[in-house]
Amino acid sequence: MSDFRQQQWVTGGSLENVMDDDQRYQVVVSKDARFDGVFFSGVTSTGIYCRPSCPAITPKRAHMRFYRSAAAAQEAGFRACKRCRPDAAPGSPEWNIRADVVARAMRLIADGVVDRDGVAGLASGLGYEQRQVRRLVTAELGAGPLAIARAQRAQTARILTETTGLPLTEVAFAAGFASVRQFNATIQEVFAMTPSQLRSRPASRPLGSPGVISLRLPYRPPIDLPRMFAFLSARAIPGVEEGDRGYYRRTVQLPHGTGIISLRAGAGSAFVECDLNLADLRDLTTAVQRCRRLLDLDADSTPIAAALETDPVLGPLAAACPGRRVPGHVDGDELAIRAVLGQQVSVAAARRLGERLTAAYGKPLSQPDGSLTHCFPDAQTLAAADPATLAMPRARALALTGLAGALAAGDLSLGPGADRERAGAQLLALRGIGPWTASYIRMRALSDPDAFLPGDVGVLDALARLGAPLGAPGARNAAGAKSAAIELAEAWRPWRSYAVHHLWAFVEEVTSHE
Repeated sequence: MSDFRQQQWVTGGSLENVMDDDQRYQVVVSKDARFDGVFFSGVTSTGIYCRPSCPAITPKRAHMRFYRSAAAAQEAGFRACKRCRPDAAPGSPEWNIRADVVARAMRLIADGVVDRDGVAGLASGLGYEQRQVRRLVTAELGAGPLAIARAQRAQTARILTETTGLPLTEVAFAAGFASVRQFNATIQEVFAMTPSQLRSRPASRPLGSPGVISLRLPYRPPIDLPRMFAFLSARAIPGVEEGDRGYYRRTVQLPHGTGIISLRAGAGSAFVECDLNLADLRDLTTAVQRCRRLLDLDADSTPIAAALETDPVLGPLAAACPGRRVPGHVDGDELAIRAVLGQQVSVAAARRLGERLTAAYGKPLSQPDGSLTHCFPDAQTLAAADPATLAMPRARALALTGLAGALAAGDLSLGPGADRERAGAQLLALRGIGPWTASYIRMRALSDPDAFLPGDVGVLDALARLGAPLGAPGARNAAGAKSAAIELAEAWRPWRSYAVHHLWAFVEEVTSHE
């Protein structure tokens, strides 16, 4: 089963689409946690659905049914297992790998768009008619957008019920339910308990500080969290972010208000500790999903590493750190603006520019938290800024305000459901946006697993140090080295974003000892 799993994900395809029910049953027999979130199993004799790694005794094959989503299992009449909590499984890595309409829809649903804007908002974000979206999603997942959003809403309600002291009436509306009656019925149906019974159970962990929601974000090991936190912290803008190799904190602007997220490694288990301080609890689902995208928590590192380990240049790096992830971002617009700030300057210089921009145009928090005082300026504010007042070369200032204008007008979308190819082409058509910037935005804002930066100084430096055939150094041969890097990277598809981070991490390690 391990070989089969690697063969599928290495090609970037859908593992679940090519599995049959007998293979799924063998996964359940082996209790393979790496498939948690990829599919779910329902047991007809008990009416319960589980994740593949559920520690309960595996039922007979004849009593099991398999589903692509928790929502599909719930639609079929199964309730969530109280032991393995399948509703809290890591997300399927498939939705970030794929770029088709269903994958884009799943990313948008996870971000809470159906709760905010209904199926009409989902369809608008995808550029399709509602009927087409319902048909495509239901055909592949066995449940429509409303059912998938409902399952997600139930999980949000469970988190709020178990980790806060909010009155249950407030929990219902914060989780996105239209009425208390709908909330009560859904909780009873999904978890076979009333909200009051759910709250009276021993909490899985202590409650957070007043006003703070504390929860755990699961992932599939391995993962290199220290390097991930260090990468984010090295680029942290004072007032907006802070951190080191052990934690990362930052302010965020969410659909209903501001918030502060705090992330750190969990002790001895496959989860990240997450504390959320939100101005509006309706943003909980969105905040959780954006934290997951920030840390690439839905990735499946094992087959990615297996694919890269076969490369003669990159192989030793992948073998040494099979848990390498690609840091994403909590806000695609912010990442794009910061990518322009960082053009042709050092990381430290980009931080200083970001600090000045935040001081001049950022939104102050109503209640600062230590060094966190502002949210990064939004696109609407920067689109109205006078380029002459920005402390940077005029060409870059014009590029920044032009980008902000396209984002503010809705001409360019960098949200979770964006079409990566279309967004990439639109970025390249903007003034001052070149291939490096467009690829960096695709990598981090759009979570593209196959973005590559062939002209990046760090990438070329790492390849040269690793003995890759790039030609003799020198400005005259820069184009040749770039072409050689592009050709070399073809073997790394569809994981070139991960390859870039292996190369960057290698350079960071080497230069730190020079």
